[in-house]
Amino acid sequence: MKRTKQDEGEERAVAAPSSGGIAKKRSARPAAAKKPQTDLAAPARPGRQGDSPEDSQADSLAEPASLASSAAVADAPPSRGNEPRANEPGAIAARGDKPVDLVACQERIGHTFRDESILLAALTHASGAAHRLASNERLEFLGDAILGFIVCDTLYRIFPESLEGDLTRVKSVVVSRETCGRISEQLGLTEFLIVGKGLAVNSAVPVSVLSDLFESVVAAIYLDGGIEPARRFVSRWMEPEIAQVSSGAQGANHKSLLQQLSQRDFGVTPTYEVMEESGPDHSKSFHVSAFIGERRYTPAWGRNKKEAEQRAASNALVELRAAGVGVADAGRRG
Repeated sequence: MKRTKQDEGEERAVAAPSSGGIAKKRSARPAAAKKPQTDLAAPARPGRQGDSPEDSQADSLAEPASLASSAAVADAPPSRGNEPRANEPGAIAARGDKPVDLVACQERIGHTFRDESILLAALTHASGAAHRLASNERLEFLGDAILGFIVCDTLYRIFPESLEGDLTRVKSVVVSRETCGRISEQLGLTEFLIVGKGLAVNSAVPVSVLSDLFESVVAAIYLDGGIEPARRFVSRWMEPEIAQVSSGAQGANHKSLLQQLSQRDFGVTPTYEVMEESGPDHSKSFHVSAFIGERRYTPAWGRNKKEAEQRAASNALVELRAAGVGVADAGRRG
C-alpha cells in the first residue's frame, strides 16, 4: 500500500515519546553512577521512609560533626559502671567484705589525708588490685626508703658517740620485717587491708604483707603531707623500738627483763617455743615465740635459738609496754 506524507508524519509523532523516553534513561545513568562518589565523601545515614531530598542533604551536612563526636567517645576510657576498682572508694576490705572505713583508718594512723585515694592505694595488696600498678607495691618501695632515712637520721642524732657498725645493727632490727609487721598489727591496719579472695580466706595475714602495709602507709603520708607528717608517724612508733633495741645492743638482756616483769606482774616464768625452722642443717634459722602463761607474743627469727629467744623476748617487752605494763620498773627492780 502506498504511504502518504500524512501517514509518515503520524508515525513520527507516535515514535517521538518512545525515543524521548529512551534518551532520558540513557542520560540518567551517568547521574546514578555519580551517586557513590557523594556517599564516599560524606556517608549519609540510612534513609527513612518519607525523607525529602532536602532532609537527605541536611543529614549529609551533619555527618562530619556526628563522626567527630563518635571518635571522641571511642577515645574515652571504657566505663566500668558501678564496679569499684581496688583503689577507688567502694572497694571491699579483706576482713569481712565491708566497705573500707577510711575515716576510722585515718584516726588510727593519726593523719588526715587531703587525697584519700593515696591511702586507699596503700591499703591495697596486689591480690586485691585490678592490676599491679593499682596495688601498694610502688608505695612500699618508696616507704621502705623513707622509713630507713628517718630511722637513720634519728639514730645519727641521738647516738653521737656510736660507730657506724653499732648504728647499722640497731637500724636493721628496728626496720625489720618483724618489727614493721608487729606495728601494723598494733595499729589494727589488718581491719582495712584490701586483699583478694586467696588471702581473705586465711585467718592470719602473713608478716611480709603486714610489713609492706606499714611501709606503704609511711609513703602515703609522705606523698600526701610531706616529710614532717611522715617523720612524726614514724617517730611515734619507731623511737620506742630504737630505745628497746639500743638497750639490748648495749648489753641489756631481754630474756632477763621479761622474766623479772612476768614474775612480778603475772607470777609465772616466761617460756619459749620454736614455731618454725628454716635453712640447711649447718645454717638453720629459728622462729621463736615467747609465752607468758597461755599468751603468745609475736615471734622473731634468729640465727640460733639463743638469738631468736632474745628477739622474741624483746617483742614481748614491746607489746607489754604498749599495753601499759611497766617494763622499765621491772628492769630497775631486777
